[in-house]
Amino acid sequence: MGDFNLALVIVAIVVCVLVFIFNVYLLVNYQHPDDKNQAYFPKFVVVLGLSVAAISILMLPADVANRQACRHAIYNGACNLTLPMKDLWLAIYIIDAILVFFVIPFAMFYYEGDQDKSVGKRMKSSLMWVIATAIICGLLLGILYGLVGKVDFTVRHLSSSTAAFPTNFGFSSDEPCIGNGARECSAYTANSSSETTWTMRSTFPEYVVALATIAGSVLFSIFGGVGIACLPLGLIFSFIRRPRAVITRSQYIKEATELGKKARELKKAADALHQEQKSGSKGRKWRKNMKAVEKELLLLEDDVKALEEMYPQGEKAETTWAMTILGYLAKLVLGVLGLIVSIAWVAHIVIYLLIDPPLSPFLNEVFIKLDDAWGLLGTAAFAFFCFYLLLAVIAGEMMLGLRLVFITIHPMKWGATLMNSFLFNVGLILLSSISVIQFCSTAFAYYAQATAAQEIFGHTLQSLRGIKYLYKPMLIYDRTVNRYNVFQIAFIALAGLTFVYYTAFGWRRKKPSGRFQLSS
Repeated sequence: MGDFNLALVIVAIVVCVLVFIFNVYLLVNYQHPDDKNQAYFPKFVVVLGLSVAAISILMLPADVANRQACRHAIYNGACNLTLPMKDLWLAIYIIDAILVFFVIPFAMFYYEGDQDKSVGKRMKSSLMWVIATAIICGLLLGILYGLVGKVDFTVRHLSSSTAAFPTNFGFSSDEPCIGNGARECSAYTANSSSETTWTMRSTFPEYVVALATIAGSVLFSIFGGVGIACLPLGLIFSFIRRPRAVITRSQYIKEATELGKKARELKKAADALHQEQKSGSKGRKWRKNMKAVEKELLLLEDDVKALEEMYPQGEKAETTWAMTILGYLAKLVLGVLGLIVSIAWVAHIVIYLLIDPPLSPFLNEVFIKLDDAWGLLGTAAFAFFCFYLLLAVIAGEMMLGLRLVFITIHPMKWGATLMNSFLFNVGLILLSSISVIQFCSTAFAYYAQATAAQEIFGHTLQSLRGIKYLYKPMLIYDRTVNRYNVFQIAFIALAGLTFVYYTAFGWRRKKPSGRFQLSS
């Protein structure tokens, strides 16, 4: 253990503890009041899932730091005595897959089960659904792995003549090889017949991670592209739409009376639906009415929050109003900083990934210079950019909320998020986090070279049968050219559309969409 990078181990432990504490804080502040002091198992799954997602993102900077720990080693095999990053990568993503496809569905089925049934019956019903899902997923993965679970590496067979050890090698573009015989030792001058394919079977964990990356890449392209724009702009326009002054008491009473009337109507509708559920008449009309009540409840909660914000009460009303104003100022500052980071991300993707050949290493070079300036400063900046991309995915997912027919499903709201919504969104975040890592390892390939993540998400993923054409770069002599850039192009396109939409409409105040809304 003495040969391990002790400082890196300590930092990793501290970061894991801080991530866990932060996720508990999010759970406490996002949970709905109806879920307080109950639903402990879904809450544990939520905290665990969020922690795995955050730690998996921060593992890429740890992988880079782990590689640098043995960069100046004076003996061979020093890198074998650092952290086993490849095993850690596979472990974290196997846990990710188990949470997404088994644990979270079980927790959701159990939470949404009929409350009138016993705990045993709810667990049995949830377990049956999960077992059926496990059998289907196992069969699909087994069949796909058996048929196409192989990796095809494109290599060149090169050869050269031998010669006596020279006093001066004198290599140049005209003389790239030793001796005057065969010149195929240079990949630049080798003919196309020297190219061949080396086939081997991938490990099953790597194959599972690769397939999960495909599903996550679709979500990442959508949520990440939307979120990279709406995350900073949403904060900035929230400041623009902020309440400018405290409303009068008479206006507060009028609005509170209307909201109380709406609350009573919703309670009567919810009680009627509950009676229908107990009688077993859960048809199409019941589900439609349930969604309508849920939507109206969300609008009512928004109105109550806005009313409390515009008319603070209590002995410290002035302090509360001052904190509200400071909160909006903080959103403006964070929004401006986030906009700078988002622009840097988009510029880096265009400059380094989409333009052939790349115009510049851009952020890769910035991180390297920061490392040269002071220790792990570049690694910390690298971690910040990777984690910001995950925040962008979360912001995009919260904004879109899987809107189907203008009804928001499983929304995440501060102080009003039910556990089934929490679980659903955590599953999406976990699935997207795999693709965030793959995207970061590709976008910062120059800085993160020779890492365990590069081996998994670079060589294996880009050469796996069936999906390699979505990721695989094409080797043209001595340089690599990306073949399709499917997900990068989708990411940039959605980011551009979201930016245009927010610039055109995001600064406007939201129009009333419920039956009772705050009057202007």
